[in-house]
Amino acid sequence: MNLTNLFDLSFRGRRDSLALEFGGRSYTFGDIDTRSDRMAALFRERGLQTADRLCVYLPNSVEMVDIFLACVKLGVIFVPINILYREREVTHILADSEPKAVIAAQEMPGSVPLWQVGELRMPETAQRQESALDEDAPAAIVYTSGTTGASKGAILTHNNFAANALNLLACWQITAGDRFLLPLPLFHVHGLANGLHCWLISGCRLRLLERFEHQKAAAEFLDFRPTLFFGVPTVYVRLLDLPPETARTIGGFMRLFVSGSAPLPAQVLEEFRQKFGHVILERYGMTETLMNISNPYAGERRAGTVGLPLPGVSARLVDGEIQLRGPNVFAGYWRREEATRAAFDDRWFKTGDLAERSADGYYTLLGRKSDLIISGGFNIYPREIEEFLLEQEEVAEAAVVGVPDRLRGEVPVAYIVPRRSFDAAGLEARCRQKLASFKVPRCFVAVEKLPRTAMGKVQKHLLPKP
Repeated sequence: MNLTNLFDLSFRGRRDSLALEFGGRSYTFGDIDTRSDRMAALFRERGLQTADRLCVYLPNSVEMVDIFLACVKLGVIFVPINILYREREVTHILADSEPKAVIAAQEMPGSVPLWQVGELRMPETAQRQESALDEDAPAAIVYTSGTTGASKGAILTHNNFAANALNLLACWQITAGDRFLLPLPLFHVHGLANGLHCWLISGCRLRLLERFEHQKAAAEFLDFRPTLFFGVPTVYVRLLDLPPETARTIGGFMRLFVSGSAPLPAQVLEEFRQKFGHVILERYGMTETLMNISNPYAGERRAGTVGLPLPGVSARLVDGEIQLRGPNVFAGYWRREEATRAAFDDRWFKTGDLAERSADGYYTLLGRKSDLIISGGFNIYPREIEEFLLEQEEVAEAAVVGVPDRLRGEVPVAYIVPRRSFDAAGLEARCRQKLASFKVPRCFVAVEKLPRTAMGKVQKHLLPKP
């Protein structure tokens, strides 16, 4: 059963139900089905065939949904491009994926045929156009964030997306009765694999935002009155700025807040619980594996942890690194056989993430294997220091990295986004009281902001030299 068969639970089973709100307009599931049929017919007219790649460089929009669904129906491989990427990054993805065309709202680099989104003229009517797709056929190639080098294209199959969405529907109790507010970009797997697929298969009502705007957040919540919300840690930090009475009102109609794509500080989780009356559900996923591990919907959502492996997902720790196996794990890197082989130990995918596992099975992420600091023979996990720094009143954000040291090999340095002016000596003294001496940052660098990807991950390699 491929994705179109699953989407038909809503396209055909809930055809007249209100499905999507975007930009002040509303669409039924029948409307969405018909629009994507018309888009698929246009693609066929323009020569797109099964297994062709189509790059898409667009912000969230109804057209983005139409294009993705048309690709799914035809067997065309959807290749979303982060709209924050600039010419160098876009050129790499276009050269690597070799698409038949790229859809964008602006001029693009290179010689790939450009289809301007505003000039796509779909036929007035169209019949369903489907390819007889194998469930393991590629549905999308999503490029990794490229925080440590040129990004690689992760091949995600129909089965990958289906297994992921069905897990989340069951484990997070998502149903047709939910009202789903989604501010996440559809060019990323958080918005695409989790958001779009959970909506289409469950048949719930979705309000899609072009992006999260903290000035408008309260109005969106109070107008739509959602029961379900997916966000990243930076979004939840922004929501903490809402007045207490607004937070209580929102908490009254919400059912579930989910956070992912970057670590959620335990302090933010607790402050949110006090203000909104909800414990955010934190989970763990990657571009290459979609969702792996999640705190339970019914059960303890343990602060600082990402919870327990999802059904069908096997997890193990090898030298502290999480390795995964299951139907959610991608088919490999696009045209990178050597990189694909290096990413697996037998059939286990090596995530590059370090973690520890409690006696009762909860996983706690310790950071990227590449971020591990080894100082004088001692292992230092930056996240432990970052969590402590975030507990300090004068610290809004923190990132810890290792810098070369002639004597110890590496030493930790902390980059601080301050809430106000801070005393580095006083901060160091508090660190010495609570942390082992080798974990105390050797200096504290104040910065205006931390460099982040579109999904909130800190790009530590872009931090200025201390």
